[in-house]
Amino acid sequence: MRETLWSNNNIHCQNYKYILHLAMESPLSGEKSTERDAKKYWDVFYKRHQDRFFKDRHYLDKEWGHYFSGAERKVILEVGCGVGNTIFPLISMYPDVFIHACDFSPRAINLVKTHKDFMETRVNAFVCDLTADDLSQHISPSSVDIVTMVFMLSAVSPEKMPLVLQNIRKVLKPNGYLLFRDYATGDLAQERLSCKDQKISENFYVRGDGTRAFYFSDEFLVNLFNENGFDIEEHGLCLKQMENRSREIVMNRRWVQAVFRLHDANSSCCTKPGNEAGLFCKEGSTPELNETTLEEPVNDFEVDMSEGMAVEMFGISTSKEEIIEVNIRDNIFKIKVLSGEYQHTCKSTGLILWHSAQLMSSVIAANPTIVAGKRVLELGCGCGGICSMVAVRSADLVVATDGDPNALDFLNQNVATNLRPPFLDKLITRRLEWGDRDHIEAIKGLNDRGFDIIIGTDVTYISEAISPLFATAKELISFKGEECEPALILCHVLRRVDEPSIISTASQFGFELVDKWPTGIRTSLSKSIISTWFSENAQDYIPTAALNIMYFQMVKPDFHI
Repeated sequence: MRETLWSNNNIHCQNYKYILHLAMESPLSGEKSTERDAKKYWDVFYKRHQDRFFKDRHYLDKEWGHYFSGAERKVILEVGCGVGNTIFPLISMYPDVFIHACDFSPRAINLVKTHKDFMETRVNAFVCDLTADDLSQHISPSSVDIVTMVFMLSAVSPEKMPLVLQNIRKVLKPNGYLLFRDYATGDLAQERLSCKDQKISENFYVRGDGTRAFYFSDEFLVNLFNENGFDIEEHGLCLKQMENRSREIVMNRRWVQAVFRLHDANSSCCTKPGNEAGLFCKEGSTPELNETTLEEPVNDFEVDMSEGMAVEMFGISTSKEEIIEVNIRDNIFKIKVLSGEYQHTCKSTGLILWHSAQLMSSVIAANPTIVAGKRVLELGCGCGGICSMVAVRSADLVVATDGDPNALDFLNQNVATNLRPPFLDKLITRRLEWGDRDHIEAIKGLNDRGFDIIIGTDVTYISEAISPLFATAKELISFKGEECEPALILCHVLRRVDEPSIISTASQFGFELVDKWPTGIRTSLSKSIISTWFSENAQDYIPTAALNIMYFQMVKPDFHI
């Protein structure tokens, strides 16, 4: 292992020496060389890493969801789209958006078009160098509502950044928004590049693989956008601490996150009230930094980079586990999950805490009558199990299940950490792969009367799993005719499987959809159930507007086998 790492390091050092040799011939010739070969270096980057380097940006809904949602269909432009880490989370969470996506790497665009979720009706992907090509040749002028620019502008030479913004202005609607996230000065990577003497110009560096990175100061960023016709709406500095426990050191990653609005001559507003975040400006002034933003790390701030990014760029490997605190109606749960740096490369989806689980646990906490005195089964609870841990406070029995042994290992640790008797005695964890006869019989052995309430959060994202899901629920739901009508409650973001497919499969196994949220339904069995769960201040605990809840009951009293 050490020999392999030493060999890789030697290769990187040779790359460094070659690139620095070009730069040292003369400052001008070195910069011209890296500029001329920028596309080549990024093409080689994507050839080497494919789609494994950056994580899908699922945090976009949490950070900027109110910009993407709305009654009108939004047209989005993702500049520097790479392999689609912004595109595909957005089209899965917002069914009505249309995305134009461009990158100057042909290989990156090819990876976007060959992605399993790519649809020409939803995404227009094309090769474009925004410093040289006319963007309006691909997109109608003034037709884009939102531009997303995530870790893109830093790859552009600072003197060419105005060309990028002027190009974007051609296609952005008046008062359209530009959502920005990129490297900030003082970032760990900048410090390491400075030590290796890889500086091209002020805050601009060349990496060992030939790709380049610029680190934005607050003054440079705000002036750049103001001078090119954009007003500032939000502007914040974000700090993420990465710990190398073996070396007992903490390393700081710094990003700047901002929202800009294309200047409208008829509007005098510069900053949207209530949206200032750490950095803010007034017209004609230089923004000042809020010192507390730097000193207090934003520990729940999500990182775009996979494990490979941390290892290759910084020579570190972060812990595979982290503890996050979840506040459910003033009840604090400490949940062990897979570290953010490892989530992108892990095949298991059960080692992450999903928004649907947070919403459903909040609903149960606010409405304990849903589970009070009942037997509750959670399907695919993952490592968190927070729905089960909230339900056990009122239910007679709770069985939390998942098919992934690794998720169950985390789950058992989380249950032991957060629960004490008598609640701990009423919650049982078991492995359950949907459709597995031995697993189903083992669950029946715990409760031969069946379950009054079955809960599943984000368990509908794979089409192949829908039939086994409902088949298993049918086997384990309680008989009709007892004191309460048994129900199957699903909470999810609709992704690869659409709602009609879920309803159709449910009916094959005797389940009828009797209510749903946020939009109600009207059938012979329709009931006003879910709407009663939400108070007037429900938005306070709805983590994302893309979530849905479906409430099923069995159609026939004798349908159970």
